[in-house]
Amino acid sequence: MSTGAILSVLSNIPWGQVVENAPKLADGAAKLWSKVANFRKSSRAGETDPALARDESRPSELQRLQARVLELEQSVQSLHEQMQASTELIKALADQNTQLVQRIELNRARLVRVSVGGVLIACALLATMLLLR
Repeated sequence: MSTGAILSVLSNIPWGQVVENAPKLADGAAKLWSKVANFRKSSRAGETDPALARDESRPSELQRLQARVLELEQSVQSLHEQMQASTELIKALADQNTQLVQRIELNRARLVRVSVGGVLIACALLATMLLLR
């Protein structure tokens, strides 16, 4: 691809919209990253609910099951929040991608028209040169 074509494509990208949407994408990515990081920290810690544990006695089977259910509920909630953040981020990226594809298609159509025009002009010049001989 020639430098002119690359510059033409780059000049027709809606950079204003890309720059305008960049903070939203960055915020979404940061939220997603923090939720994933928090989920990893909480899953490594393996902390149980202090209200369920007794100070001096060994926890009963029921207490251990209740603590495990609580952990699983928290994990499911965290995963749900991560999924929502991922969905929002993917939607924003998809919208931006759609806009870029539309611009690229517009540039392709313009390039075809310019190419056809250039070929017609070259043919006309060639015909003129042949007639003038």
